[in-house]
Amino acid sequence: MKKLVLPLSLMVPMLVFSQTKKRDTVRTTDIEEVVFQKKTVGSTNDLTTVKISAKDAQNVASISGGIEGIIKTLPSVNSNTELSSQYMVRGGNYDENLIYINDIEIYRPFLIRNSQQEGLSIINPDMVSTVNFSAGGFEPRYGDKMSSALNIYYREPEKFELSGEASLIGGRLTTGLASKNNKLTALFSGRYRNTNLVLNTLNEDTDFNPKYFDFQTYLNYHFNDKFTMSFIGYYSKNDYEMYPKERSVDFGSLQKPINLSVFYNGKENDQYKNMMGTFSMNYKPSDKWRFTLDSFAYQNREKEYYTIASSYILQTFDPITGNPITSYDVGGQIEHARNDLFVRTYGTQFRTRFSPNVNTDIEVGFKFEKENLRDLTNEYKLVDSSGYSIPHPVDDPRFPDASDLDLYYSIAGSNHIEPTRLSAYAQYSQKFFWGSSKIFVNAGARVAHWSFNDETIFSPRAQFAIKPEWDTDMLFRVSGGIYYQAPFYKEIKDLNGNFNQNIKSQRSIQAIVANDFEFEFDDRPFKLTTEAYYKKMDNLIPYYMDNVRIRYSGKNNASGYAYGIDTRLFGEFVPGVDSWLSASYARVYENIDGRGDIPRPTDQRFRFAMFYQDYMPKFPQMRVNLTLTYAMGLPNGAPVFTDPYQYQKTLPSYKRVDLGLSYAFVDAKEKKQSYGFLSNFDELTLGVQVFNAFNINNTVSNQWITDANTNLMYPVPVRLTGRFFNVKLEFKIK
Repeated sequence: MKKLVLPLSLMVPMLVFSQTKKRDTVRTTDIEEVVFQKKTVGSTNDLTTVKISAKDAQNVASISGGIEGIIKTLPSVNSNTELSSQYMVRGGNYDENLIYINDIEIYRPFLIRNSQQEGLSIINPDMVSTVNFSAGGFEPRYGDKMSSALNIYYREPEKFELSGEASLIGGRLTTGLASKNNKLTALFSGRYRNTNLVLNTLNEDTDFNPKYFDFQTYLNYHFNDKFTMSFIGYYSKNDYEMYPKERSVDFGSLQKPINLSVFYNGKENDQYKNMMGTFSMNYKPSDKWRFTLDSFAYQNREKEYYTIASSYILQTFDPITGNPITSYDVGGQIEHARNDLFVRTYGTQFRTRFSPNVNTDIEVGFKFEKENLRDLTNEYKLVDSSGYSIPHPVDDPRFPDASDLDLYYSIAGSNHIEPTRLSAYAQYSQKFFWGSSKIFVNAGARVAHWSFNDETIFSPRAQFAIKPEWDTDMLFRVSGGIYYQAPFYKEIKDLNGNFNQNIKSQRSIQAIVANDFEFEFDDRPFKLTTEAYYKKMDNLIPYYMDNVRIRYSGKNNASGYAYGIDTRLFGEFVPGVDSWLSASYARVYENIDGRGDIPRPTDQRFRFAMFYQDYMPKFPQMRVNLTLTYAMGLPNGAPVFTDPYQYQKTLPSYKRVDLGLSYAFVDAKEKKQSYGFLSNFDELTLGVQVFNAFNINNTVSNQWITDANTNLMYPVPVRLTGRFFNVKLEFKIK
């Protein structure tokens, strides 16, 4: 591991100390404008932001979705399942990431338990113009989460457009309208997805019926150059039905192969309905002032209903003859849930920006939120092993044990709260020259109060960058501050199903040092980014990872720390198209009740990813994109409701290659004349996607089976999808 990380960590210092020559021309300090980047739609003063091309996000071959699929190729981002659009950043879990659309925070479903239950991401790649992603150390205007911030800006069409996509797993249709003077613009998009064919590659006999649908609209009306009103509407309905029949899993070793055979009866029926509406007014009386008033409402209705009975046999085989020789356990279990969740959030936020000159920005914002949470939980699990309910001691049949037979776990709760959340921030950004070096400073703070636990948090944050006047184009960055994880539905719910009013925000003190090195190779641009970070965390709430569900203990009884180094080489490996390589090494630990440091369930360690695009020089219409991921296995953590210090099993490494091949019959960039039927299209592309090209059996989690003879618990792997070929047709009509 050190051999891989050491050269990357030495690369930046070597480049720094190699600078012995300055440019002959001396820049005077009376120049007014210091240009780091041009101000465009979606531009930001945040120095930690990585900009991602919306076109690249559309091209990436990914089951989970375009934007999240390409974000997972960044060095600081980790995910051990291709079916989920969720991701983990620098040792954080799925709940520690902020997501914005047009500067308004959005929410994901809360009751998702398995990755195959997830439907469409709320982010529609066909509507996106700008993608800004920060892996930590972000500016004060972003909210109170400990890991990352993703801010998406939707685009305005310039003329009538009609585009769509059809594939074996779904499709979309998008329409754009614009008036002659572009005063009124409208964008409508609907998507449908059914992953039944993909889920059938799982190594089990199960009938799946997942149906996901959503509709979004983005409207803008420009009264004049100074005043604009906009509206975003969103509705989604995700239904997931599953009828499991049987499953057989082989694991263990060559010397001791073990097989688990499971037979099921029952079904699962989950429903998730999300609605969101945002109304914004933007007033820009001059180049110096900008005022924005947003009103928003979000409603989430989730039902998780399942009753599944299973019987299993755990046995080992003779490695030579293949005959069963030992039966470790024969038993069964019943999993039952009737969980209902209703979440409604509405409020308003006001933001203003004052720019006295082109190099200075002062920004202030206020936000009011009213929350309504209704949670009904009724969930239990009964485990039977050789006629005994688990947990239960192994009895001597000569001395019967008359103690009660217990459920493995039972969660029951009825909760209803209507708290209020207030927050405000202020930040100052300045560009200037220090001698011949360019300097950028961004500093400020935010404050928030939640009425449920009567807690007020204060979060100062700062960023600093210097760009020396060297022959080599380099930028050095330092950022950090205090970042809180403001509790919401998941954090306040304990393992018994009740809301804990004494819960406090988790806190992370972050420090990040980074370097950007831009250069040309073979007359093509490249950029090498290296970041090292350290996080000191307290008031942590320990949690279990149950597939992709995070189950919190409901207590602030842990502390921890995280550190790591990320590097990304970005550029035109092939002329005209962007590709990149990412590598990272990261560790995260926690100390629960002072018992000592252990890896958190999201301890990432080493990870490598690549996003590569290419085309045939003589036939540029033939294109290919490849996504490769290797990540060391996450600690599976303890089985739910057990002592994490007794279970430190690590999952196998996650290895995956997704491949996209396409032929562009019509491409607007080529500007070639089309004839006949093809003349009706601006773009027309037919492609083949190969998901999991090498058919690697990855593991998302473990199912724990108890040996009735010894009370040992065996981790039985829960596999992910196999190889799948998808055909996709994309078009855009003139």
